[in-house]
Amino acid sequence: MYNLEKTKKNLKELINSAFSKAAEKNGILDVGSPKFEVEIPANRSHGDLSTNIAMVSAKIFKMPPRKIAEEILEFLKSDNQSVFKKVEIAGPGFINFFLKDNFFSDTLKEINDFGGGFGSSDFGKNKKIMVEFVSANPTGPMHMGNARLGALGDCLSSVLKKTGYDVYKEFYVNDAGNQIEKFGLSLDIRYRQICSPNENIEMPEECYQGQDITDLAQEFYNNFGDSYTDKDFNIRKTALINFALPKNISRMQKDMEKYKIIYDNWFYESTLHENGDVIKIIQKLKENGYTYEKDGSVWYKATKFGAEKDEVLIRKNGIPTYFAADIAYHYNKFITRGFDTCIDIWGADHHGHVERMKGAMEALGINRNRLHVILVQLVRLLKNGEIVRMSKRTGKAIQLSDLLDEVGPDSARFIFNNHEASSGMDFDLDLAVKQDSQNPVYYVQYAHARICSIFSKIAENNIDLKNADLSLITDENEKKLIFFMATYPDELIKSAESYDPTKITKFAIELSTLFHKFYSSCKVISENKELSKARLYLCNCVKIILKNTLDLMKVNAPKSMN
Repeated sequence: MYNLEKTKKNLKELINSAFSKAAEKNGILDVGSPKFEVEIPANRSHGDLSTNIAMVSAKIFKMPPRKIAEEILEFLKSDNQSVFKKVEIAGPGFINFFLKDNFFSDTLKEINDFGGGFGSSDFGKNKKIMVEFVSANPTGPMHMGNARLGALGDCLSSVLKKTGYDVYKEFYVNDAGNQIEKFGLSLDIRYRQICSPNENIEMPEECYQGQDITDLAQEFYNNFGDSYTDKDFNIRKTALINFALPKNISRMQKDMEKYKIIYDNWFYESTLHENGDVIKIIQKLKENGYTYEKDGSVWYKATKFGAEKDEVLIRKNGIPTYFAADIAYHYNKFITRGFDTCIDIWGADHHGHVERMKGAMEALGINRNRLHVILVQLVRLLKNGEIVRMSKRTGKAIQLSDLLDEVGPDSARFIFNNHEASSGMDFDLDLAVKQDSQNPVYYVQYAHARICSIFSKIAENNIDLKNADLSLITDENEKKLIFFMATYPDELIKSAESYDPTKITKFAIELSTLFHKFYSSCKVISENKELSKARLYLCNCVKIILKNTLDLMKVNAPKSMN
């Protein structure tokens, strides 16, 4: 239990004791204190911690909250208040607490002792949790939406691991079904166009039109010439798919690695068809009474579980749908592999799929609340204030690889992770490469580098910080900075609870702001050697937490800024 958490726990015990004594004084017996909060006030001038105990006790005491607060405060003052230097009532009855100076020195020692482990907890109780994210269609290059999904999914995985979950990251490869058939048809047409340039072979609108399809068909031609033109269509199509699909998947894996994302597993949809899992899951739904036949197709009764309409599981031609395979995949995650919780991070266009999949889990006897779906809104790419759709370098649609070449993975990951999944966002290419405080990743990295610079300058003096007198830290800017650092473990838990990794990015930005304010108002190196040592100790603690947050995002924590 970290210092701030211990302080809150002690305070709650003090409040409970004071409440009981105040209740007894007013003739209220055998009544436990109501549920109350101990929180950090939005305005820190109101105190370091605050409680609403008086507000939620009005029905019990039958008197105004402020009067109740006065009654409780009477006994709080008589109890042991070793960590508080002042307690006061504010507004209609809030009780505010101001911490003694030893809280701040104890917090610094705690951060220094834990180092990179500060903030870690067992909140997750080692529960098995899978985070499946990006899972881009392997028929084409990855785009901006995939980049955003990747940053959010990977950072969330880091946060969950830091807070005690057994985390497993997976990429689901849709290498079966209609999109692969369309992929094969598109390749076939481009291949035949290359082999017979004088023939009028048209590319239907419903096919994949990207330059990548032409490039792959050309590469196939370079290897095999026109030897496949006289072969059966299905043989030629299969050969084209078997040639092109592994190349696309390999490129996706390389792009993810360049983006600093390493998955525990790349799961192939095709395996679910090959091992019979898709047919087994449809049979299981049949046995549970949740299917029916209509117009030659097998349907799933999705409306029984909250969906707007029923869904086809097996088409008239006998081929299972993507939805059937997706049900089998989720069943595999929960039952076959035994994950306690599964998190899917999907694009916003999948919103209609959420209830269908949760309902399908319920139909299979799996608690729908074990599946969490995070929908990520669209990204607009801006340059010079205008929307960008094409890469000047390649003349093609902007791809993930283009973005990483232009701004680098650090800026991309940090900026994407600075916007909640539920909100649309503009990614400003000009801002992402700026070397000033307007660029949020530069701003945070600069704070870390600035501290490293301080220590590089004093290294020759061999200053030993072990015996620093931390009681000398009394400036309000110092205290604000330390108290904010003390909230880091709690912020990690809030991020894990809400599946919102952007809280950590915002924490890093705020910590950098508080550090820069401290640095401007408090001279770190001065003639007062003892005060200098104390402030250097504080700087080192800031550096530790800044690096912790950047490590969670897999963003570099530089020692200098070029």
